[in-house]
Amino acid sequence: MSKAIAINTAETWDGHTKGSRGYRRLLAALALAGVATFAQLYSTQAVLPLMASDLNITAAEAALSISLATVGLAITVLPWSFVADRIGRVRAMSIGIGAATLLGLLVPLAPSVPLLLGLRTLEGMALGGIPAIAIAYLNEEVTKIHTALAAGTYVAGTTLGGLTGRLVAGPVGELWGWRAAALAVSLLATVSAVLFLVLVPKQRRFSPAPAMGFRGALRTLGGHSSNPKLVALYLQAFLLMGGFVAVYNYLGFRLHAEPFGLPATVVSLIFLAYLSGTVSSRWAAGLTSRFGRRNVLLTGIAVMSCGLALTLMENLAATLAGLVIFTGGFFAAHSVGSGWTGTIATTGRAQAASLYNLSYYLGSSVIGWAGGLAFQAYGWPALALSVIALSFTTAAVTLAVHRPARHSS
Repeated sequence: MSKAIAINTAETWDGHTKGSRGYRRLLAALALAGVATFAQLYSTQAVLPLMASDLNITAAEAALSISLATVGLAITVLPWSFVADRIGRVRAMSIGIGAATLLGLLVPLAPSVPLLLGLRTLEGMALGGIPAIAIAYLNEEVTKIHTALAAGTYVAGTTLGGLTGRLVAGPVGELWGWRAAALAVSLLATVSAVLFLVLVPKQRRFSPAPAMGFRGALRTLGGHSSNPKLVALYLQAFLLMGGFVAVYNYLGFRLHAEPFGLPATVVSLIFLAYLSGTVSSRWAAGLTSRFGRRNVLLTGIAVMSCGLALTLMENLAATLAGLVIFTGGFFAAHSVGSGWTGTIATTGRAQAASLYNLSYYLGSSVIGWAGGLAFQAYGWPALALSVIALSFTTAAVTLAVHRPARHSS
């Protein structure tokens, strides 16, 4: 009887409404999960030049500490989504965030480059249990009218997570080395993980999915992969995120060298540009109800391209202004794209979101690393122009697939 009552309650309850205590706790918990996830995932990005120097490796080799972590995340987001369908969103996120935190504490102790990269890969695999599941959990537990805004708020929280980790790592790395920086970020992630477990609301609309088997899983994934609107979003995630990570991976090297010659501590402050993404992601999500997801997404792409064009000037003020504009445009586009998957996919939402994240982090891994080859061979203009070309490609696909409509779903 109690089980029937619980199912009936889940069916009749519309979800947490904007401004309610549950809504605030849910967003606070997911923001903390974002800190634990993205601070750890990109913990070495602010100290890549220091790592390259200390370990006597190239810029592209140092960037593997980012790329392999994101590869680990990418290859596990789909398995994690099926686990979450069985054991629940909150439980799956809790297991993932706990395992990642423990692995993160081991990274600074790695005695060799191969072991370091192996631990970073495992850390990324554990973190695969957070991003896609968070969006699915949000879509289930928040009222439908507020899901776009809630998704934008969540993405804003992830920008703060990534920013915090980098701002901690930069100064600590300058004083005591990249290993101390990685440890400091892991301690920050540990505190955030504990607070997430305390604050996250219980699931009220989750029902365990029946085991669908390998064929059932393929049917679900095949349905999403054959939906042109979802495929366009997955391509957007791959291209834009890859370009975004490439810019942040190698801009530090450019600013560290002539004609700028900035010290590592000052270079780490470029990640303050993430604050523009914190604002733009939530702002863009709010604008979708007025202008539609398609138009806001295209605007975000245009803004990030214009910002990156400014960094082609060998002027520090123009470069930093361009980075702020570029970052704001990227997170505006990302907040729209990530939230849109849950609206287009009426079934298998966790898998739809996982495919988005698979594309997102594969782009981070592949293009984020490959951008270094262009940078090392031809300099910053080659990297920046390549990323702008990727943005134009994304815009063209979005225009072709997502036709103008009064309603954006």
